[in-house]
Amino acid sequence: MNDWPEGFSGDNRGSRYGRGSSSAQPESARVMRQVRRGPAASPGQAGYGGGVPPQPSYVDGGGYGRGDGYDSGYNTGQVYGSPGGRGPGGPGDGMYEPRPAPNWRRRIKVTAITVVTLLVVTSVGTYFWADSKLNRDVDLSKVIERPEAGEGTNYLIVGSDSRKGMSAEEKKKLHTGSAEGKRTDSMMILHTGGGAPTLISLPRDSNVTIPSFKGSDSGKFYPNTGRQTKLNAAYAEDGPELLVRTVEANTGLHIDHYVEIGFAGFANIVDAVGGVEMDIPQDIKDTKSGADLKKGKQTLNGEQALAFVRTRYALAGSDLDRTKNQQKFLSALANQVATPGTVLNPFKLYPTMSAGLDTLVVDKDMGLFDLASMFWAMKGVSGGEGKSMNMPIAGNSANGNLQWNTAKVKTLVNQLKNDEQVTVSGN
Repeated sequence: MNDWPEGFSGDNRGSRYGRGSSSAQPESARVMRQVRRGPAASPGQAGYGGGVPPQPSYVDGGGYGRGDGYDSGYNTGQVYGSPGGRGPGGPGDGMYEPRPAPNWRRRIKVTAITVVTLLVVTSVGTYFWADSKLNRDVDLSKVIERPEAGEGTNYLIVGSDSRKGMSAEEKKKLHTGSAEGKRTDSMMILHTGGGAPTLISLPRDSNVTIPSFKGSDSGKFYPNTGRQTKLNAAYAEDGPELLVRTVEANTGLHIDHYVEIGFAGFANIVDAVGGVEMDIPQDIKDTKSGADLKKGKQTLNGEQALAFVRTRYALAGSDLDRTKNQQKFLSALANQVATPGTVLNPFKLYPTMSAGLDTLVVDKDMGLFDLASMFWAMKGVSGGEGKSMNMPIAGNSANGNLQWNTAKVKTLVNQLKNDEQVTVSGN
């Protein structure tokens, strides 16, 4: 039996080390990394039987202090051989550079510019879209012998019984009937200026004199004959131009803009804003308008709202009470349209604008800013900042129509012309 490390047996199995061989000679470079690669140590070298290289002491981890470039493979704690663990080649080799800190000031600036640009583009686009939908069909230049304009702006707001574009089913649902032509169910003057706005209802049964005028289509001159009739007959006779001419001639007040909306458009606007909350002063049931409302606070949809503003036979004051209800409702509608919930919500704003602009009829000089100013002033009336009233009435005329109080009307018109606070009261 042979003594180790010369071999475990006397068999001569070649020079294979580590595979059952009794040879002390290393096999190749696959042995442990601290064993130096190269020829086997010769007999007489220090070690175990001369077959294992000497184990030098560690000096700097880079060759056991031999200085011959020998790599022991010992890990000194430096990742990939670079100080600080930044990859091969260390700092300055261009690899794995640290990410710079975010420039928040620049990011905020870019975001702000982007948002502002989007808002401007959207606003401009919305303006031109809305402006193109206005029906500027009324030409106030055809109105003759007009009074001088005063301070502020006067809008003549008309609610017509136009059934244009309505189907038979819609006419039945809204209780509008199927009469031909157009008449006016409501007429109001809205004055805006430096002070609080004033909203004045002109009862449809008001007794007026039809002045001389030119036909809006024919251009034919019709002289004043002193003919007296109800105010709404002027509209039925020759449309918006004669209505404006008649209002100006009987009041002496210059009308700057004309705005008209029909049955369908009115109901559509109310539905688009999700209904309008109203406090109904009494139970109302009217088969002609279709109104069937209970007393108290409630939200009216388009069908109910139209019935409410048209009702007069179920009211004690007939047309005078109806004009008061119309004022209350239009002011509440304007207030609802002007809320942030509508203006800042595109899913409400655009349907509302579309429903209104599709059916509004205005004069040729009317712009979107004029229309916005009108709605804002009506919102002010509902908020208590302005005043709402009927045209002062003295009683009934000989023909049964409502006769205006001449003295009060003169004072009222002078105050509006001078943009003064209105002190006159209406019925």
